Amino acid sequence: MSHPPMQPGWIESAHHECALGNFRLESGECIEALKLSYVVHGDLADPTRPVVLGLCAIGSTHHRLDFLIGRELAFDPARVTIIVIDAIGNGLSSSPSNSAKQPGRRFPRFTIRDMVRSQMALLDQLGVCGLECVVGASMGGMQALQWGVSYPQFMRSIVALTPMAKTAPWAAAMNHAARLCLESGSMEAWTAIMHVFAMRTPERFARDVSDATAVSGWIAQRAAWWGAQQSDPLDWIYQSWAYDAHDVGATASFDNDTERALRSIRARTLIGAPELDLYNPVEAAEFAARLIPDCAFLRLPSTSGHLAATDADSRSAEFLNREIGGFRAR
Repeated sequence: MSHPPMQPGWIESAHHECALGNFRLESGECIEALKLSYVVHGDLADPTRPVVLGLCAIGSTHHRLDFLIGRELAFDPARVTIIVIDAIGNGLSSSPSNSAKQPGRRFPRFTIRDMVRSQMALLDQLGVCGLECVVGASMGGMQALQWGVSYPQFMRSIVALTPMAKTAPWAAAMNHAARLCLESGSMEAWTAIMHVFAMRTPERFARDVSDATAVSGWIAQRAAWWGAQQSDPLDWIYQSWAYDAHDVGATASFDNDTERALRSIRARTLIGAPELDLYNPVEAAEFAARLIPDCAFLRLPSTSGHLAATDADSRSAEFLNREIGGFRAR
């Protein structure tokens, strides 16, 4: 897809593309002529500056973490260099929708570990030999924890918001129901599942839609907005398969032992989650926080559910910028 229309709060920045050639996946299949899209905030040419890696959520782009980037925010481009990479399958990096050699369902299935390995390959091409921090929310938080397991010595710290180290059955059920909607061609049904039931709590939805008679209109408008983002349904389906299959314990040498994999993380870690999340259960975040040796758990002051780790909840966004800044300073 082309870049989606700019939204309020997004940062205008130059887009770059890294060609990684034929990329072998952990399944043994290969993405031919893999390309990763990315943006840089700050000065990558200055070797004295710390480098931060930003990661995307499911169906999102490099703008997902823009609410944390800026002057007096958690990551200030005047002080650090932030590289935000578009994950495989998001429509900007190589995806079913844009692959010339493996279009559509000819595109091989990939995993979150494949995303992380491709990101490491990109950083290697850029000459980045270490990271000050790896940060992500939702599927980005899942990638961040995988980074900690796959490359424990490569980063000093990790910030993982609303993450799971192993996908919960509930989250997989949400994704499966959403895929059924997309497979049947109903964008409005997909919107109802992902933008209402998964992303919001009843309390947050009541703030967004104050009258029950307005629900169908709100969902129709939201579906139209999503369609205008130029996202391809098959790209989302592929990323959701990676989401469902994720378990840091499946990393080589851990023999599907999720707890042992989490205990292997050496970076200082901050995990944040709200009181209630109807997509990635809060219990999954708490489980990871208990097992990572040097980890602080941050309860987000939000009743917005999964939206707590976005700019859709301004109070939570302000809280996150302050707390992440303090975590990094410590």
